[in-house]
Amino acid sequence: MTYRKKIIFALIAVALAGLLGLALWPSPVPVSAVTVERGHFAETVEDEGRTRLPDPHTVSAPVSGYLQRVGPEPGDEIQADQVVFTLEPPPVPPLDARARTQAREAVAAARARLEAAEAELEARGIQHQLARSEDQRYQQMYDRELVSAEVMERTRAQRESARVAERAARHAVDVARFELDAARAVLEVADGTRAPGDQPRIEVRAPVGGVVTRRHRYSEGPVGAGEPVLDIGDLSTLEVQVDLLSMDAVRVRPGMPVVLERWGGDGAMDGEVLRVEPSGFLRVSALGVDEQRVPVRVAITSPREQWQALGDGYRVEARFILWQDDEVLQAPTSALFRSDDQWSVYVIEDGRAHRTPVEPGRRSGLMTAIRDGLQPGDRVITHPGDRVYDGVRVRED
Repeated sequence: MTYRKKIIFALIAVALAGLLGLALWPSPVPVSAVTVERGHFAETVEDEGRTRLPDPHTVSAPVSGYLQRVGPEPGDEIQADQVVFTLEPPPVPPLDARARTQAREAVAAARARLEAAEAELEARGIQHQLARSEDQRYQQMYDRELVSAEVMERTRAQRESARVAERAARHAVDVARFELDAARAVLEVADGTRAPGDQPRIEVRAPVGGVVTRRHRYSEGPVGAGEPVLDIGDLSTLEVQVDLLSMDAVRVRPGMPVVLERWGGDGAMDGEVLRVEPSGFLRVSALGVDEQRVPVRVAITSPREQWQALGDGYRVEARFILWQDDEVLQAPTSALFRSDDQWSVYVIEDGRAHRTPVEPGRRSGLMTAIRDGLQPGDRVITHPGDRVYDGVRVRED
């Protein structure tokens, strides 16, 4: 083999080795990356809430009775002192044949007692008139000293006794007349109702002006004392109640700003924490997990015209801003991972991934504040997988 052929074979071998090396050389790992920047950062807590009236007025039946049909409907405007519903006495049960007979006999007996009392009154009246006449005659005789003082005193006593007896008889007539009226009222009951003129009505008025938010009763029928009929409230005083997890509620303070979103209208509404209730309650989540919740009341500070369509019990989503700043270095939370008991990220430099320890700060959803370890403009890998390690070649998709 000549020298020239040896050189050609050597060059071919080198080319093949180079091609083989290129084939076996690992290709860059495709990754997604973002740039670390300074900007607005807010630590928030989000949860679902509902609107509520802080001071609703429930109009109830003041006494037991028969409720007439309720006219006002939910959404109607109500003025203060306006009649909202009417009560009347409950119907008396109808009488059967036996009860009717007894009622007729009671009326007849009451009428007889009245006639006897009137006769007694007439007799007592005659006796009183006779006693007064005798008293006048004896007075004349006493003035002429024809009778003694003892006889005169006895005559006056008889006159007073007759007067008192007449008055007692008159009262007995009144009692008998009342008994007759009561017996007639029982007899007049025929089909469970009474004459319209005999039914006193109670007109229940609205204590305040506002909007009817709920109608507990609308059809006529018996109603008990204290039974609710209507709810009236002022929708301009609506607030939002959010039942936060107790671990989140302890970080919320009155006066904190709140953003109310996804309530159905255009744009978000501004709010402010009014109160964090001191008592919590247990609620079972949709997954069957026991959760300790705390009610938090939020005032709506946006103009009323923006949320005029909201009503009582509507759903909203509240985002509580626990802390915020406009100049915070931040990175995606998905870029952070634990390595050697330390938080780290992969920074892309010269096409390679370099593990960089960082000190994370506050977290807010998908972003985390970075206290130390990164600079603005650094490119960090989001969602680093198992193929990414320190020094590996990467390619941004």
